[in-house]
Amino acid sequence: MNEKGKKYFVTIEGKEYPWEKDTITTTEIRTLGNLPTDMPVVEEFPDGTERTLGENETVELKPGHGFGRAPKFKRG
Repeated sequence: MNEKGKKYFVTIEGKEYPWEKDTITTTEIRTLGNLPTDMPVVEEFPDGTERTLGENETVELKPGHGFGRAPKFKRG
């Protein structure tokens, strides 16, 4: 466990994963949630806004954060 004895949970694609640190990288999110490398990882905020994470970014975990893939689009 981390130094404060707290265990974090990361929600990826609607599924919760236990996490020991108070930070997580984009690569760790991909590995933990089995997300493909050819799609961006999107941080979802409690107010409904989103932002795409950089490939080398580290995110500080806070209550209410979740991660998922960007929506897919196809030709009509």
